[in-house]
Amino acid sequence: MKKILYSRFDKKLINTLPVVQFEGRIIVVISPGETKRAVDYLLSKDVLGVDTETRPSFKRGVSHIVSLLQVSTWDTCFLFRLNYTGLTPAIIRLLEDTKVPKIGLSWHDDILSLHKRSDFTPGYFIDLQKRVGELGIEDMSLQKLYANFFGQKIMKRQQLSNWEQDVLTDKQKIYAATDAWACLKLYEELLRLEKTNDYQLQIVEDELQENISETRKG
Repeated sequence: MKKILYSRFDKKLINTLPVVQFEGRIIVVISPGETKRAVDYLLSKDVLGVDTETRPSFKRGVSHIVSLLQVSTWDTCFLFRLNYTGLTPAIIRLLEDTKVPKIGLSWHDDILSLHKRSDFTPGYFIDLQKRVGELGIEDMSLQKLYANFFGQKIMKRQQLSNWEQDVLTDKQKIYAATDAWACLKLYEELLRLEKTNDYQLQIVEDELQENISETRKG
């Protein structure tokens, strides 16, 4: 039976889904000297998931620069606290690497944010938004995409937390790692579906969203 994918996933349905989160090792990198060893390890892998976090601003005219870069393998995620390390030569080497594919979501925006810290030439990055669009999927958020592909919910409660605070909470660490790891999971599934053609795309119009929710619940 082919997997059913929806061109647009009902946001209301997401809250009914089981929660998924990263369950591997999470390593926080807070000193410039630690970045080289971490990058050496990451670039020894075949594929990586990437994401960034920025401290939110709740005042007009006030903004912050990206403070966290998370890079995940299948079982280990490194959280580079850029507000402590900056973009070290090792991190720039990671960002400029052209051999290991790095999978992100809306990565163009993340690149622009990282450029505010230092100049670099982006290497081998694959943006999931472009890839899912080629399948006819219109949703662009990670939470909706993961729900659509796997029927599970990624929690987003920590998204607007303070990513520059002295010590990240366990919830922040898990949230950040999950986002990077989820990009890997989505990419793997995309490759499988493209290879096998084992999916069926259902086009969803606005007025059909509620009906789909009821069908999924049943």
